[in-house]
Amino acid sequence: MVLCQMSARPKILITGATDGIGQLAALSLARYGAHLILTARSKAKADQTCAAIEAVAPSTPVDVHFVDFSDLAAVVRTGKAIAARHPRIDVLINNAGLHAFEQRVTADGYAEMIAVNYFAPWLLTDTLLETLVHSAPSRIVTVGSEASRQSGAFDIEKDLLDIAPFTARGSSRIYGRTKLLDIMFSLELARQLDGTGVVVNCLCPGFNVTGLGRELSFARPVAGLLTWLGIGNPERGAGAIVRLATDPAFGKQTGAYVSAKSARLLTPVAPADNEEARRQLWEKTTETLSRFR
Repeated sequence: MVLCQMSARPKILITGATDGIGQLAALSLARYGAHLILTARSKAKADQTCAAIEAVAPSTPVDVHFVDFSDLAAVVRTGKAIAARHPRIDVLINNAGLHAFEQRVTADGYAEMIAVNYFAPWLLTDTLLETLVHSAPSRIVTVGSEASRQSGAFDIEKDLLDIAPFTARGSSRIYGRTKLLDIMFSLELARQLDGTGVVVNCLCPGFNVTGLGRELSFARPVAGLLTWLGIGNPERGAGAIVRLATDPAFGKQTGAYVSAKSARLLTPVAPADNEEARRQLWEKTTETLSRFR
């Protein structure tokens, strides 16, 4: 952990803040006056992000906790370390994620994309839930995606633990499935926390060039071309994260799934639109992750 000075500011924890829209959101939140708590895998990227924050908002307090989200026990340890250091957390932003173009299985035996994009934020939120409730009014913001509409039919019992191989061509369906799970998680958590003072909302950040698969050799030049054409501006997605984290309107609204482009409410694709399915997913996830809690 890298620790900077403490201050009486809103404390905002954001995962995946050393790259892409997460980093842009962190910079905006620093300008907003937040005390930032960041998770990172790479010290080099964390140092670069801290330097960028210092450049736009000097003296911003920043705590960096290093963790690999594919290691679920480490995620829980990190959550406990954060809770021990910060008895108050005003906003948790679940932003970290990846799009893999081949199947990789974690040491825990789970598909890497499911572990990083869904199990890890579920466990981190679960570990910090008592802190967030005690910090109310507080917020939980999760980055979903309309890529969820590419997930196809979803069987909770079968697909949650699916580790079947896939190719780059088939990866979008698996990535979309993880985003579907994030949306279902967010909506069910909102139901569970209704009346506690903790609001829970989810967003689709839209198409962002920073979200292109970095594992593909042609991703960087394609991203550069799209940026030049003005397509996939990551500032829009980052702005939506900041809005859900700070806008007073979203301090009152809970259980929303919104578009970054217009902040309009989105209707999630099935089975995320079904309350009973969301409960079933929660129960299966709780059972699956019980050994880490």
